[in-house]
Amino acid sequence: MIRVGVDVGGTFTDIVLERSLANTGEQQVFVTKVPSTLHDQSEGVVKGVLQVCRLAGVEPGDIDMLFHGTTVATNMVIERNGAEVGMLTTRGFRDILHMGRHKRPHNFSLQFDVPWQSKPLVKRRNRIPITERILPPDGSVEVGLDEDEVREAAKLFAKRGLDAVIISFLFSFLNDSHEQRAKEIVREVMPDAYVCASSEVVNVIREYERFSSTAMNAYIGPKTARYLSNLENRLKENGVNAIVRIMQSNGGISTVENSSERPIGLLLSGPAGGVIGGRWTGGHCYTGNVITIDIGGTSADISVIQDGELRIKNPRDTEVASLPVLVPMIDIDAIGAGGGSIAYIDAGGAFRVGPRSAGATPGPACYGNGGTEPTVTDAQVALGRLDPEHFLGGDISIDPELANKAIEENIAKPLGFSVTEAALGILKVINNNMALAINANSVAKGIDPRSFTLMGFGGAGPLHSVALGEIIGAKDVISPLQPGITAAMGLLVTDLQYEYTRSLLAFLNTADADTFARINSIADALLAEADAQLESDGIPKEARRFRKVMECRYVGQGFELRADMPDGPLTADNVKVVIDNFYDVHKQQYGHAFRDQTTEAVTIRVVANAAVEQLRLPDLPKGGRSNPEAALLYTRKTVFDDDVAVDTPRYDRMKLEADDTITGPALITQHNSTTLVPPGHTATVLGHGDLRIARN
Repeated sequence: MIRVGVDVGGTFTDIVLERSLANTGEQQVFVTKVPSTLHDQSEGVVKGVLQVCRLAGVEPGDIDMLFHGTTVATNMVIERNGAEVGMLTTRGFRDILHMGRHKRPHNFSLQFDVPWQSKPLVKRRNRIPITERILPPDGSVEVGLDEDEVREAAKLFAKRGLDAVIISFLFSFLNDSHEQRAKEIVREVMPDAYVCASSEVVNVIREYERFSSTAMNAYIGPKTARYLSNLENRLKENGVNAIVRIMQSNGGISTVENSSERPIGLLLSGPAGGVIGGRWTGGHCYTGNVITIDIGGTSADISVIQDGELRIKNPRDTEVASLPVLVPMIDIDAIGAGGGSIAYIDAGGAFRVGPRSAGATPGPACYGNGGTEPTVTDAQVALGRLDPEHFLGGDISIDPELANKAIEENIAKPLGFSVTEAALGILKVINNNMALAINANSVAKGIDPRSFTLMGFGGAGPLHSVALGEIIGAKDVISPLQPGITAAMGLLVTDLQYEYTRSLLAFLNTADADTFARINSIADALLAEADAQLESDGIPKEARRFRKVMECRYVGQGFELRADMPDGPLTADNVKVVIDNFYDVHKQQYGHAFRDQTTEAVTIRVVANAAVEQLRLPDLPKGGRSNPEAALLYTRKTVFDDDVAVDTPRYDRMKLEADDTITGPALITQHNSTTLVPPGHTATVLGHGDLRIARN
């Protein structure tokens, strides 16, 4: 069995290949990185896959499965270059997407932007009202669907050359017959268009969020579907006939077909792999409490893993580019901070770093590709923390003189600093920016970092992680075995996963037999739907796993929280399990719970998954050495935070053994990253090669 994980970032594409030897059961792991090809990510993906195959000595046709995390969908939303979308909606509700919830993004600002109005996913002229009406609470038809209006609207969309059409009718989550019939008519008139109905995308209550999520799905749908199809074709043209699976925002993987139909599930595809990889690494480092920070070339993605469990965002917070997206997402915060973040002096004379990035092209000044502005990577090079001969194993050449020149001309001279002082200032600014973001995802949500391990990965993560750990007060720091490839490795430890939802409103504390029957009927229907999907994926029955979740709130509360349901039918005897679970989650999220108040069920969710074969790392031989000579490469001057250049040994990480210790100052180098061990700290090699760094 040969499996490959591919994670596309803003600067580099990371690839990991795992091969299981049939005769011994031994697993071999090979990793590599290639520059991302942002004009068409599939080019870099295929180049990286072929490169890792050469490293492993295998043929591309020998790959059995390929797992992929991508930023295609997210980039489309951020850059606003998705499809031209048409919308059919209930007459009288054409402007739901414009009005939203009447919220101001910044309450006290006189100069604020409302993105759903200034940059709408569906232009007003392409939102056409249709005569029809379905009523709550049972989905009865008050006004029948005017099929002629639907047909004429579709003809108008075709004339305008629109790429995609959404059908979003009021209360379709109770009765989707009008949406489905309208979809049939649109497909007849526009057979090549990307068409989706809100009841298929997010079959839940709240018309604005449902309409917006459906619009998002169609906005990114055509290009995402073309990308995935193009990727499969390009892989096959290069001899790769493997099964392809795509990383989802909820931490699971899905098929190409499902991802093409519901691409909103991909909006956090890239960062999710890193969090999964962080949880997996924490598991074999014997810590379930981990704060992860994935620092790449363009951004830093932060998440918290508590007791080995991923945090899923509250529905009120699931948004992309300030637009609501009602799909389950791992709780990840992203900021514009990475190795490519540009340092500059703004119009007011303030010293800033990021969020603007040099990206893959032209990249940092030290790359010699035409970049002239100083970046965080240039600062690391100027301080002697990145060596030219070991940067990506020598695959990319870097020039310290270009780094020094960029810092001197743009920062040092204007501020009257030395190059060293300016470089240290760049790192201090970027580290404090990241620390503030970590605190927003931890302290602000009731998490005390002092009882958590900070895990820094991504190509730049281990260079910053000890400094960040000091700022936030983390108990220690972990540098994973392959920091620059952790997100790609996470793809190989992720389960196939789907989620199915349906809304209902029911008071649980006073539920009667009819209410329980309705709840169980919905749950059974969702279980059947999930089971059918796993059946179509060829998952054997014994490998299928299902989890029922009820999203609950207090009566009158704005948003709901997830509470686990019992395995069997919900009855008067076990409904208190759901209520107590809701109270416990509310207490954890908000610091209080009103156990005497009525709990209302809003949505039933079924999570279906199937375990995939897990990536297994070999145990390192026992070493127990202190600053082992066998791993020493050379010693070179390096500047640390005290602004003093000291002789700092470099160690080859691939020559370290279990229980070895490295006393700082030291740099531990490998192909995809460099780990910084400052003075006063010691790095200990764990059983699989991960490094735990703590104060002496």
